[in-house]
Amino acid sequence: MEFLSVPTPFFYIDEALLTRNLELLRSLIERSGCKILLAQKAFSMYSLYPLIGKYLHGTAASGLYEAKLGHEEMGGETHVFSPAYAEGGFDEILKICDHVVFNSFGQWQKFKEKALFAGRQCGIRINPECSTGSHAIYDPCSPGSRLGVTLENFRPELLDGISGLHFHTLCEQNADALIVTVKAVEEKFGKWLHGMKWLNIGGGHHITRPDYDIEALAGCIKRLREKYGVGIYIEPGEAVVLHTGFLVATVLDIVDNGIANAILDTSAACHMPDVLEMPYRPQIIGAGEPGEKPHLYRLGGPTCLAGDIIGDYSFDRPLQNGDRLVFCDMAHYSMVKTNTFNGMPLPSISIKRVSGEYEIVKEFSYTNFKRRL
Repeated sequence: MEFLSVPTPFFYIDEALLTRNLELLRSLIERSGCKILLAQKAFSMYSLYPLIGKYLHGTAASGLYEAKLGHEEMGGETHVFSPAYAEGGFDEILKICDHVVFNSFGQWQKFKEKALFAGRQCGIRINPECSTGSHAIYDPCSPGSRLGVTLENFRPELLDGISGLHFHTLCEQNADALIVTVKAVEEKFGKWLHGMKWLNIGGGHHITRPDYDIEALAGCIKRLREKYGVGIYIEPGEAVVLHTGFLVATVLDIVDNGIANAILDTSAACHMPDVLEMPYRPQIIGAGEPGEKPHLYRLGGPTCLAGDIIGDYSFDRPLQNGDRLVFCDMAHYSMVKTNTFNGMPLPSISIKRVSGEYEIVKEFSYTNFKRRL
């Protein structure tokens, strides 16, 4: 009854499932001696930062706004990386960030004096040119990538004041991909690691996935620490909240134009854009692949976009207006990407507490839509 009383669409995070992930991450910290930061680009639901902050060391930001959020709401260490920093916000970044990572030696030279005067630890992002993923849009090592310094462009004579190196090349991958990447990093940049205080191995590590080889990850981290005498940072975003979040929607209408289309009060384009960008097919509790169950529907949103399609799903019984559907794994890269195209209302945000109660922590209205424009 608690679940049915919350108006749809709404996101919710299961506190018990999140705690399970955090305990696994803490075990990695204890086993390997690394430090773990929450990558806020994947998950910025700061009402849960007090809980996350009990387990992790702080936050990683992609710019000023995320840096401020992590600094204000979680505390601990605040790290920032941006492909390029704007003059206007950089002074504020220096006030709140412990580590500032630069994407090029040009940016480092531009801001070096200010950053060192502020007493910040500064790093350079490197590009090992080692692609291990299958999604080109998420490959920072693709030819011509703007992200990170390649070996050809590396300037060791400008390393004075640099205390660490950073790389981020993975996306939803296991430890084997990291091991391949680390080999490339060592071959190209290893001789400069000996003079560093820290190495940040980025995110994309699917640590909390059931089949993840956490022992291999821990072993890789320990070997790097011992060989180079560096502290190791890791910045998971998705892994922190993997399999902890859900999006609940309601069937508004059934339209059969040769295909049974169920129109929902949620939208792929507005509420789960990675379904179209990645693309991928989210799981729904109780639903199956086409042909797996007797009743097939194409699920779509109520926007004017013809391609606002979530996917084809089969069900044990016919869908009816008012039925609720629960989409799985909707914590990462969902709430942070929502938009109000077509004037679509944003889903409310809630927490399913360990007690089973649903606590609504954020609701949106017409005012939120209007003020953005």
